[in-house]
Amino acid sequence: VQLQASGGGLVQAGGSLRLSCAASGRTFSTYTMGWFRQAPGKEREFVAAISWSGSTTSYADSVKGRFTISRDNAKNTVYLQMNSLKIEDTAVYYCAASPAAVGATSRWYDYWGQGTEVTVSS
Repeated sequence: VQLQASGGGLVQAGGSLRLSCAASGRTFSTYTMGWFRQAPGKEREFVAAISWSGSTTSYADSVKGRFTISRDNAKNTVYLQMNSLKIEDTAVYYCAASPAAVGATSRWYDYWGQGTEVTVSS
């Protein structure tokens, strides 16, 4: 599975962005998909994940109620809708694919995209 993330950019605090992650490979629909982020000088952290069917989702506490993960298996794409953005959401966002169940542990994810940068300004 190859992953290509897009949709990052510069946005003011309180604004919204939607990230997309396009996957190649016909097995996309069998993978759990996740979003992680890494801010400058910080460790990579879990943001959200969605099961292969879309029926199960998981979010980091820091983004609950503001971010929504979704997927369209017909388009081999997973999305991250980010609303009410805060300065602390500034990071490079990575999408990843896992053969395991929904989870926040990065080592469960076998495939990673190249990242898309999100900058939230005041």
